Amino acid sequence: MLAQLQPLHKHLLNDYQQDFPLSPTPYRDIAEQLGVSEDEVLHAFEELSAQRMISRIGPVIAPNSIGSSALVAMAVPEHDLARVAELVSAYPEVNHNYERENRFNLWFVAVADDEPQLNAVIAEIETRSGYPAMTLPMLADYFINLGFEMNLHD
Repeated sequence: MLAQLQPLHKHLLNDYQQDFPLSPTPYRDIAEQLGVSEDEVLHAFEELSAQRMISRIGPVIAPNSIGSSALVAMAVPEHDLARVAELVSAYPEVNHNYERENRFNLWFVAVADDEPQLNAVIAEIETRSGYPAMTLPMLADYFINLGFEMNLHD
């Protein structure tokens, strides 16, 4: 699928996974670096989002350094997994969720301003989904760099 993308899309995906400009005008900065207009950059990011090639543009902050966060697991019957995953993803406090091959098959990370708000969000997800959630405390902090170098020449 990467080979079908326009060169601008490929550069945005490859070059700005990390080191996104920290300025009042980051999209203009990117446009200047790539020799295109700011509108072209914004439109390309909108297209990548619509194609679900990116889910968000934002910082990665160490867990619990600002606010409160938790890894949460749920056991959801296969026939209801898509509905519950969509419900979970709709919460702005959830930065990603994913399926695992396990009895606990839906996992997500939730972040809130403080622990009471975090607990309230998780409780609401339980109520709305109809399934209990298991909150897992962080015992050790590991950082996995999820930046992937892409071959822009395909």
